[in-house]
Amino acid sequence: MTIRNSLVIGAALAAFTMAAAQADDTATGAKEKCYGIAKAGKNDCASKMSGNACAGQTTKDGQGFLIVPKGLCDKLVGGSTQEK
Repeated sequence: MTIRNSLVIGAALAAFTMAAAQADDTATGAKEKCYGIAKAGKNDCASKMSGNACAGQTTKDGQGFLIVPKGLCDKLVGGSTQEK
């Protein structure tokens, strides 16, 4: 086997492993809180900065959090898994 073939096989295995890990998160329904992306009145629950009890009570965009599939928050502009 040539070095090129070994690299191609290694890259394919790495891609397969990453896809399998991502599918596991989706299959198990892994979720996370995503702060900074909710529209006013559309939040899933409260946060320190929103100052209210729970779902749908925010008065400004970006307050509270939304529950999203794990890994999605980091892909969204303004999204953060840490409360600001």
